[in-house]
Amino acid sequence: MARLVLWNMMTLDGMVAGANGELSWHEEVWGPELEQFSEAQLKEAGGLLFGRVTYDLMAGYWPAQQGVIAEFMNAIPKHVASRKLSELAWSNAHLLGQQIATEVETLKQDSAKDLFLFGSADFAATLMAHDLIDEYRIAINPRVLGNGAPLFKPGQAMKLRLIDSRALSTGVVILRYVPVRDA
Repeated sequence: MARLVLWNMMTLDGMVAGANGELSWHEEVWGPELEQFSEAQLKEAGGLLFGRVTYDLMAGYWPAQQGVIAEFMNAIPKHVASRKLSELAWSNAHLLGQQIATEVETLKQDSAKDLFLFGSADFAATLMAHDLIDEYRIAINPRVLGNGAPLFKPGQAMKLRLIDSRALSTGVVILRYVPVRDA
């Protein structure tokens, strides 16, 4: 059974996007180290999950790009949670139905390789509520936005155990956590 890995960059104050959805602060720390880390993660992935907003951003960007990451992003199976979209134009993208938790559990059972959830804080909150995320990979950007979209919503409580940490020369720290589940 595959694991579901959340991969996100967030600020020191816990935001994954600015107040108006801006992500330009990602570019401030993008470089060879983060690119290498991203490429290594891609080799682990059997599919990607997105919420609608992240899907729209990715589908508007990757089809026109070239290179290793672009080839991967355009070819890999993509699963999208959306109440607004009825069809998806990006290659190999599929809409999830109304039973999100059940469908994601089935995807995990059917995939030989891990599934990755990129961005999508609202979708992530739904998956967290159903205890479907098996690993949290969070790149902490040394930036404070002051407001925006938080990764962890008020009222979400969980205990996590650190399994790895890695500091990059840009000041980003990549933290890897697994949930501590009651036995």
